[in-house]
This record gives sequence, C-alpha cells and structure tokens, in this order.
Amino acid sequence: MDSEPQADRLPPLHALRAFEAAARHLSFSRAAEELGVSPAAISQQIQQIEEFAGQPLFKRLTRRVELTDAGSAATPLVREAMSLFGEAARLMRLPLRNRRVSVSVAPSFAAKWLVPRLERFNERHPEVEVWVLADMALTDFAIADVDLAIRYGPGGYADVHAERLLGEAVTAVCAPSLMEGAGGLQAPRDLERFSLLHDESADNDPSCPTWPMWLAARGLDTIDGKRGVRLNQSSLVIEAALAGKGVALAKHQLAAADVRAGRLVAPFAGETQQPLHFAYWLIWRRGRTMSPGLKAFMDWLRDEAGGDADAGAGI
Repeated sequence: MDSEPQADRLPPLHALRAFEAAARHLSFSRAAEELGVSPAAISQQIQQIEEFAGQPLFKRLTRRVELTDAGSAATPLVREAMSLFGEAARLMRLPLRNRRVSVSVAPSFAAKWLVPRLERFNERHPEVEVWVLADMALTDFAIADVDLAIRYGPGGYADVHAERLLGEAVTAVCAPSLMEGAGGLQAPRDLERFSLLHDESADNDPSCPTWPMWLAARGLDTIDGKRGVRLNQSSLVIEAALAGKGVALAKHQLAAADVRAGRLVAPFAGETQQPLHFAYWLIWRRGRTMSPGLKAFMDWLRDEAGGDADAGAGI
C-alpha cells in the first residue's frame, strides 16, 4: 500500500507541462504542436492530471476548451512553477551558458541598430557569444530559451522587468541623388514629383505620422499622400530610400547611421523630428539570475543608447 501522504503527492512534470500549455492556448492541438507531441498524448496527460485533481480542469466544448474554476485557479501557480523549473534548469547549465547571451530583437532594430554595433561589444567582451534572434512577437520567458528581449512599444509589459532603453522620433529622409539638379527635392511642395515610401510595419506607433498626416500638417493637402510604395518592415523603408526609390518618413534611430555616413539626407532644412510615443525597451524575466555575460551585454546596450541620446535629436 502507498504510504506517501496524499498532501505531499505531486502530479507528473510532463502532465503539468501539458496542462500549462493547454491552459495558455485554450487548445489541446496547439499545446501538442508547442510541445512536439500528438493531441492524443496531450489529452492523455490532461486526463492524468485531472485524475490527480479529482475533478475536471477543462470544459470540453465542440471546437474548443475552457478552463473550469479549479483549472483557472491553478493556472497562474502552475505557470510560475514551470517558469521556476526552467530557471532551475538554466542555472544547472550555467557553466555552459555563462559565455552565451541570447537576445530576441525586432527585425528592423536588429538590422539597423544592434547588429552593426556588435563588433564593439565583441572587442570589449570577446569571451561572450551573442545570439541574435529576430522576432516580432513578445517573448514568453517561461518557455523560450531567451535571456533578454528588446521591443519597440508603449511599455507597461506585464509580469516582466521592462527598462526604457531608447526613445524614437521620425523625420523625412531620402538619398542625396534625389536632391540633385534643377528638378531635385528642395521643399516639401516638391514631394508632388517623388514617390512616397510608407512604413506599414506591425509595430508602428499610433503617434507616428503617416504621409497624409505629415503633408496636411504643412498645408499640402493637394499632394496625394497615399500614393507610393508600402513596406511591412521599417528597415525595408530605409533600404528603399537608400536605393533612391523615394522619400521616407523614417525612424531616427534606424536611419541615423546612414545619415551620419551621408548615404541618406534630411532634405528639408529646418524640419524638426517628431518625437514618438513608443520607445525601445529592455525586457527580461522577473527573478532572472544575471550571468556575468548578460550583465555585461545589458551594460553595453545602456552605454550605446546613452551615446545616441547624447548625440542629440537632430539628424
């Protein structure tokens, strides 16, 4: 006969993982995809944990599942427990991970700001290996093998540490060739003769002006601000401007290196940048144990961002 006290018993870890994934997705099939098992295996593991609980944890509906009251009450604690298990596993492997830092970054910020600077970090810390993961989605630190995320947004992220790294602003930029000759771009009214490049990225700030807004603010309602090329990444908008394909309303932090190098210019003298509501944020899991490599990388990011802020708002 089992002599273990009932109160001290724990359900199997694999069943807890299945429960947490199914509760998060409200789907057995999506939990199965995430965990790399069959939906039948998830159903079996959920049944196992429900037998342990002595009551249903999910309501099985026709095309979806919902948590019962008991399931809802248990979910945040199970999620925290799985996160702690992950942190414990990471600490067990810390000697192997001590020299590696994995950072999840929005693709445009990775391409135009972070990656071009990494050589400076490598020179300062050659012992640390940086893995850059270009990703738009918010990182789930409970399941992702990621040390740090950099995201562009309004802040206020739940259940994580979030530190404002860098502000953003927008200004019109183009290739120098568009300003050459008698028919070149000299004043905002000349935009009538040039293609407009539109940033349609998913992380676009509602406070970021569109071309119709920008033109209307300058009394240029006769110019069609909707025409031109639309691109779904901020970095692609800048690349199109570099290629001379038109005039872009570019994010300053992403265009600044090309402006400093003379590959892009701000064509309208006296035009000021418009600060945006969104900013770039450092995000990491609460309770994270900082390895020396991760701490060095975060300190370096702060130094780089501070240097950009000290350079001033104008480009």
